[in-house]
Amino acid sequence: YRFLGEPVVQACVENGASCIDISGEPQFLEGMYLKYNEKAAEKGVYIVGSCGFDSIPADMGVLYTRDKLKGTLTAVESFLSVKSGPEGVCVHDGTWKSAVYGLADEDNLKKLRKKIGYAPVPVVGPKLKKRGFLFYNQEFKEYCIPFMGSDGSVVKRTQRYLHTELQETPVQYGAYVNVGGLGSVIKLMFAGILFFLLVKFNFGRKLLTKYPEFFSAGRFTKEGPTQKQMDGTSFTMTFFGEGYSEGQDPQNGKPNVKICTEVKGPEPGYVATPIAMVQAAVSLLEDAASLPKRGGVYSPGAAFSKTKLIDRLNKRGVEFSVISKPEV
Repeated sequence: YRFLGEPVVQACVENGASCIDISGEPQFLEGMYLKYNEKAAEKGVYIVGSCGFDSIPADMGVLYTRDKLKGTLTAVESFLSVKSGPEGVCVHDGTWKSAVYGLADEDNLKKLRKKIGYAPVPVVGPKLKKRGFLFYNQEFKEYCIPFMGSDGSVVKRTQRYLHTELQETPVQYGAYVNVGGLGSVIKLMFAGILFFLLVKFNFGRKLLTKYPEFFSAGRFTKEGPTQKQMDGTSFTMTFFGEGYSEGQDPQNGKPNVKICTEVKGPEPGYVATPIAMVQAAVSLLEDAASLPKRGGVYSPGAAFSKTKLIDRLNKRGVEFSVISKPEV
């Protein structure tokens, strides 16, 4: 999207067509907001980015958790688990390239955000503590790391929009991924150190993009996954939320309710992503009365928080459910 996405957005805005994409690149998503939000609003069209696995499960999952808590949700952490069959997991190297160029250009993302001049999102309830780069999660009996995709930035944009435009209580969010036992951690650390070293140099980026299979231990390839690999893969995103019961003031005292929800689905990149994207498009067409009043460049949660998108996804195999109800 960084190299090829903008002409599509520009053509849609100029010609009065709404547009959905499956980008997981914060720089592209937020760059389109800066450049085209006002123009899209004037034309009455909706440009909704990250409507694939990045970031519908995370963004809509936070809203689902909020709606299922009787009271005020103030903080959520999500943990992603990807299970694979005997054939293992594989992803096309387009995703790998997004990561390579995204990390290399991190400084420009900071500059872009300064240019946009985001209003800070108020913190309601205790501030959600950031976890370390690697930690052991007792719930899953696995090691976890922060999720490197766009979920965190997308959810934050949604919460900012819902707070400023609809006066809803903003929810703090942390995104993590389960990586398994100690063996997986050691492999991941070696690969990660090499990746971070190479990504800073032009020569290193060329190597990474030319030989994705070698540098990712076969996880990313130019061919993408086989049908068998896709059939054997699924994901679960578990959300742990906390907040305040009805009638309890979130400005006073500690959170007194918890909730656990999850979003489950088939293989994320090639099965769940098209389901999410198509249902987002159907919601854009059929739930027009429930969309934001004016057009613009939106995150999925901002565009679809009042629509039937979650119901549509539930019917098509990307399932949202409550695991445990809050106990005061």
